[in-house]
Amino acid sequence: MYFIDVQGTLISDEDKSPIEGSREFISYLNEHKLPYMVITNNTKKASKDFYNFLQASGFEFGFDKYLDPLMLLEEKVEKDAVAAYGAIEFLKTLESMGYTLNYTKPKTVLVAIKEDFTSEEFAQMIEFLLQGAKLVGMHETSIYAKNGKRYPGVGAVLKMLEFATSVSYEVVGKPSTAFYGESLMHLQKQNPAATFEHIEIISDDVKGDLGGAKELGMKTIFVTSGKYKTAEEIVPFLDENLRPDFVYKNMQEILSQHNLERK
Repeated sequence: MYFIDVQGTLISDEDKSPIEGSREFISYLNEHKLPYMVITNNTKKASKDFYNFLQASGFEFGFDKYLDPLMLLEEKVEKDAVAAYGAIEFLKTLESMGYTLNYTKPKTVLVAIKEDFTSEEFAQMIEFLLQGAKLVGMHETSIYAKNGKRYPGVGAVLKMLEFATSVSYEVVGKPSTAFYGESLMHLQKQNPAATFEHIEIISDDVKGDLGGAKELGMKTIFVTSGKYKTAEEIVPFLDENLRPDFVYKNMQEILSQHNLERK
């Protein structure tokens, strides 16, 4: 059984094209009726729009096998008085979902991915948090890769704000227990006996996705087709208990070398 990341795992961070072997991997799982969930930290596009993009890119799976943080957001964040920070597309998506953006006296500071955060934005976030707003991250990615550059991910920004203000934060998407728990519930519709111990999770984010998954008992597969160019850039510096169980170049290498159980 599998949880499968999208950006840097199924599609390229460079141009959003399918990574080698990624469509074939999904086809293999479908053919052999292996349970799986495609779980992404997408926040820029509405959930159904991003799912439709993946469909148009050749990934054949039903919407019942898809989950992103926007689908759980209403459980974590009230729709009024939100100071949201992220890409323009993210802010527009929030408004289309009925969220009221408020940069005067917000109840929640909501952080998503962005490559060009400014010092003024950080100062504004800090002021809101010190005035009593709660801090929520759409996910907890370690690094954001775009146009050949690597930026601090949402997780890095959240930890900076927590250190600056002593305000703890919540996470909507990966690697929160709530998000993985929701993913598991969806997987159990395919196999009612599924538990975290039965799952192998595949991702290019060895800190932001795989560390939390490993703590829940999942087996972890790290692919170097996204945020990191080689395992040597990051794996030797991780806590030994959080190092990935397997490392592969991309989905094609998993398909050809990994033991994919046919149940």
